[in-house]
Amino acid sequence: MNSEDFKQQVFGFKNKLYRLSLRLLSDEQEAEDAVQETYLKLWKMRKKLHQYHSKEALAMTMTRNYCLDQLKAKRRSNLPLSNEEHSSNNLPDPHQLAELKDDASKINFLINALPEQQKIVIQLRDVEQYEFEEISNITGMNLNAVRVNLSRARKQIRQQLIQQHNYELRSY
Repeated sequence: MNSEDFKQQVFGFKNKLYRLSLRLLSDEQEAEDAVQETYLKLWKMRKKLHQYHSKEALAMTMTRNYCLDQLKAKRRSNLPLSNEEHSSNNLPDPHQLAELKDDASKINFLINALPEQQKIVIQLRDVEQYEFEEISNITGMNLNAVRVNLSRARKQIRQQLIQQHNYELRSY
């Protein structure tokens, strides 16, 4: 496999790798390093890539494993908040935009407080829009474990949001 074939086959999902790395590592430089490390490993095994059904799933798994190794090595706790931008053709008024950013920030905080497996599963399913089978391949969990982890993660986030909402209503 030459470099052009390699670029065509594996560079299309670079942004997904970066988002997963950023979610897990919470540092832009480290996330970029994780993606670069994944592509370096993929390049070294380029002659064997034809054996894999989904190169994207392979790359996501490699990236996830690299990030988890980095987290273990540094013994980090949960991820800090990250601000996600909302883009839309019909921009809401500034008050609505502030509420949307606040809600996104709360949800990011709650996702980051989840256990690692739940955090990865909810990131892949609800943010990256992967199918359950793909998540199972990427994470190495069986299909039922993926569904259970996703259900538990969503339930925990929903409960926390309801608690916060009820608390905010009582304070008025």
